[in-house]
Amino acid sequence: MANIPSAVSKRFSNSVPKFKRVLSRAKERDVNESDTVTIVTDMLEEIFGFDKYSEITREFSIQGTFCDLAVKSDKKVEYLIEVKAIGLSLNDNHLKQAVNYAAREGIKWIVLTNGIHWEVYRVSLEDKVKHEKLFHLDFAEINVRQKEVQETLFLLCKRGVQKDLIDEYYEYRQSVNRYTVGAMLLSDDVISIIRRELRKVKSGALADVEEIKELLETEVLKRDILESAAGKEAIKELSKFKKKQAKVKAKKTAKASRTESSENRDRLSGDTN
Repeated sequence: MANIPSAVSKRFSNSVPKFKRVLSRAKERDVNESDTVTIVTDMLEEIFGFDKYSEITREFSIQGTFCDLAVKSDKKVEYLIEVKAIGLSLNDNHLKQAVNYAAREGIKWIVLTNGIHWEVYRVSLEDKVKHEKLFHLDFAEINVRQKEVQETLFLLCKRGVQKDLIDEYYEYRQSVNRYTVGAMLLSDDVISIIRRELRKVKSGALADVEEIKELLETEVLKRDILESAAGKEAIKELSKFKKKQAKVKAKKTAKASRTESSENRDRLSGDTN
């Protein structure tokens, strides 16, 4: 992730402990949704660096309905926030409501929160509406001294969204996860390496590719890596990448062959002359 400016880090150190106390007292009083929205708005300003008068819109209008908060940067809505009362547990119905808001407005990032818990989702609008949880913040337990906590907070900050850091982090998580690694383990290239290394460990070991692949599928990898939607998608995406890579390699080989043939013709022509 990008380096966090010292001014932002200092703001985290000063503001997060303050709001941990504010949220704790609000939870004890069991404040309503409207009061929770007020607290979240203050957090957006004091922790995340947005101007609450020009960059935070309350009751953001979306096709005849209203989302609690819209967070903007340079007049562009960066993400929507659906807020629930601090005493409520966030559930699937709340998430569906937030996802619908994002889909209607064509916005890809949403935050579902009750002030204490912040769940961040990416909404995909391609083909059909899908959502994927990227990370979760718990302001009751958060330790702002930890580097990884500050890096996660920075993703939602004004300076972070202006640099598209949350999109970069999403792309990173798409490629570095157990599903992608599982798909790679089942690829012919990796299985060939395993087969070669097995021969080194046990001289004369003759395990073939299919035997190793079956062993990985049935005894090494967890079932959800292979059978879940995310696992199948990872295998599909890796296959597409391999095919694309093979096409690029074939084009380079063909181009090199044509260049070599042309050079040979020129050489022969020169010899003749």
